[in-house]
Amino acid sequence: QVHLVESGGGLVQTGGSLRLSCAASGGIVSITAMGWYRQAPGKQRELVATITVDGTTNYVDSVKGRFTISRDSALNTVYLQMNSLKPEDTAVYTCNVRATSRRLGFPYTGDYWGQGTQVTVSS
Repeated sequence: QVHLVESGGGLVQTGGSLRLSCAASGGIVSITAMGWYRQAPGKQRELVATITVDGTTNYVDSVKGRFTISRDSALNTVYLQMNSLKPEDTAVYTCNVRATSRRLGFPYTGDYWGQGTQVTVSS
């Protein structure tokens, strides 16, 4: 089975930086798309950034110029470099990966979610 392990969250001051990592494992054949979501208390989850297999990236307007999503195919890992952090960025960040893996020896493509990592930006 595929599971995701996220890391890199923490507490930083306004203007600081964090890099989130999301490593996928479990019989992965390929990863076709990856993204980061975030959800703040009392708010709906929003899509922050995505990266596709061809390297195309997309960002929500509020993080453009500050966040960078990237991937390391050899490690099946997606990163989110977050610079110039603001209190508004405070949220639980969750990794989402669309991956093809083996289930009972057969390929299966599905969406997988990490457990979430807390990012807190103090003012």
